[in-house]
Amino acid sequence: MQVILLERVAKLGQMGDVVDVKPGYARNYLLLQGKALTASKENIASFEGRKAQLEAHNLETKTEAEALAQRLDGQQFVVIRSASDGGNLYGSVTTRDAANVASEDGFSIERKQIIIRQPIKELGLHDVEVHLHPEVMVTITLNVARSPEEAELQQSGKSIQELAAEEEAQAEFEVSQLFDDIGSAASDDDEAPAPRESEGEDD
Repeated sequence: MQVILLERVAKLGQMGDVVDVKPGYARNYLLLQGKALTASKENIASFEGRKAQLEAHNLETKTEAEALAQRLDGQQFVVIRSASDGGNLYGSVTTRDAANVASEDGFSIERKQIIIRQPIKELGLHDVEVHLHPEVMVTITLNVARSPEEAELQQSGKSIQELAAEEEAQAEFEVSQLFDDIGSAASDDDEAPAPRESEGEDD
């Protein structure tokens, strides 16, 4: 099926290009979201008549997106979730979660603008793409943690697995110290010299 693009579409073409796509993709995405029109003679003629207007609108929205991109790119947002001791989430973090935490921090983005390439199912730092415009994309980081305190530790560069290992090592160290203290106290008792009987002293 041939369509004419009303804006740039990644891996497909630029505004004004006539491209071949699968009918389902055209109907369920490109046409539905107003990104393209069927490439009939009437629609192509209509596009040519509106081309200057569409290009001006595209430039305006791109400028707005670039301004937002400068503030948003590289930002880190905390997502609090329940998880097992091993760091596995009970569920996964979604595009809606990402949009919500960004909006709470004052960034107006929609869930459909967010791309999560790999499902987020464990604690830690996860990079996520935000497509602000067909020609403007930034990356944000989701800091998924069980508490704000844990998020701060993860932000400092420690993974939840490393934290757990450190806590376990510290606990083992404290236990071994305790046994060492008990052992040395016992040996002190064993080795304590018997009190010497006082010898008669000359008055």
